[in-house]
Amino acid sequence: LGKWRVCLPKIMIGLSTMSDTVAPMLSVFPSRALVDENFKVVVENLPPGSPVTLHSLHQCEDKHYWEAYGHYISNHRGTVSVTDDLSFGGTYTGKEAMGLLWSMRPVPGSREGLRLRKRNVCSPLLVNISVYRGHVVEGFREQAPLASSLTERWYMAPGGPCFYLQVHYLKNYFLVFFSFCPGPFPGLLDVWGGGGGLVEYRSALLGSHGYASLALEYFAPGELKSSDLEFNYFETAFNIVKDHPQVMPDKVGIFGLSLGASLTLLLAAESSIIKVSDILFVLCVCAIKIGPLTHIGLFYKPTLKSFFLVISFKVGRINCPVMVVNSHDDQNMATVESSEDMMRAAGNLHLLTRLYYPDAGHLIEPPYTPHFRATKFVKDTKEKVILLWGGQTKPHSDAQEDSWKKILAFLEQNL
Repeated sequence: LGKWRVCLPKIMIGLSTMSDTVAPMLSVFPSRALVDENFKVVVENLPPGSPVTLHSLHQCEDKHYWEAYGHYISNHRGTVSVTDDLSFGGTYTGKEAMGLLWSMRPVPGSREGLRLRKRNVCSPLLVNISVYRGHVVEGFREQAPLASSLTERWYMAPGGPCFYLQVHYLKNYFLVFFSFCPGPFPGLLDVWGGGGGLVEYRSALLGSHGYASLALEYFAPGELKSSDLEFNYFETAFNIVKDHPQVMPDKVGIFGLSLGASLTLLLAAESSIIKVSDILFVLCVCAIKIGPLTHIGLFYKPTLKSFFLVISFKVGRINCPVMVVNSHDDQNMATVESSEDMMRAAGNLHLLTRLYYPDAGHLIEPPYTPHFRATKFVKDTKEKVILLWGGQTKPHSDAQEDSWKKILAFLEQNL
């Protein structure tokens, strides 16, 4: 014991000397992963008790830069673990394993209203993670990091099982492209919201989880008109999924967001074609406003601050499991308190699974996607406006992570 008391100071001196002479090492594991998978970021070979900043940087396909950062202090071994250690400041605080992703924001000086969305799902989202000496708050690209590591985040699993379809809307006919491994698979029709265009990244991610997911484009950005939304268009898209040789015809669902969620409910309640009792309809919706149950109708009324959807249907006709995701801080539409009341009144409340998130906003996306409280939006008049979605960054990010796990569990249980 006395011997160790004498040697201990020498050992500590040796460690300090090594930290000063050996270059810091930053590792990300796994370096290639799906966007909904966790990673571990560790920095080693730092002097004990050193203040450092972990920083993430991504250049999106529009050439804009996005960043996040956290302030850490190395432990007695000269190590920082983003998973296990506290961030004392930055774009996130506390123990946040994925804070370097979900708290990303445009770098200072970027234009207003940016939104980060992946267009080419066949390529990864590249994120460069670096460590800097001290607690840095700006000018990251103007100084040299102590160490860096490039990580790949994929929507379509590279080299793994993936099946997703693309459907382009072109003057009332479809162009279908698909890639798949041997099946058959349960199928999903993926219907996005009022922004229009072909949005593929959620379908690609669902494909990476073993679902034949079809990304449906039903109007071009800024061109939505009520006359364009013909009911049989969506029934046709549903049948494309159901009748595909690599899809289980009795295991097909619909996944909707925003306007797409309203269309999903409309199809579940009113379609004369989609009447297979064991078909699942999945509804992932932030908010919809339900009108009188008198007739089928969809009316799209844009204003500067919000979009109001009025849907009339008979919820008593819904005879399949339904999941509804509600956001209390949705600043875009009225929240869906009505969904539970309507299904209870119709006698099919037992089919409803409802997720409720008090401080989340309208755009509930796959996990670790940056939060957007307000972004640019193209109206049907082609006018560009800033649309308020709502939500607080940390609670919204927690809602995305929690809801995605429960959505996948719901799909696995029912499909």
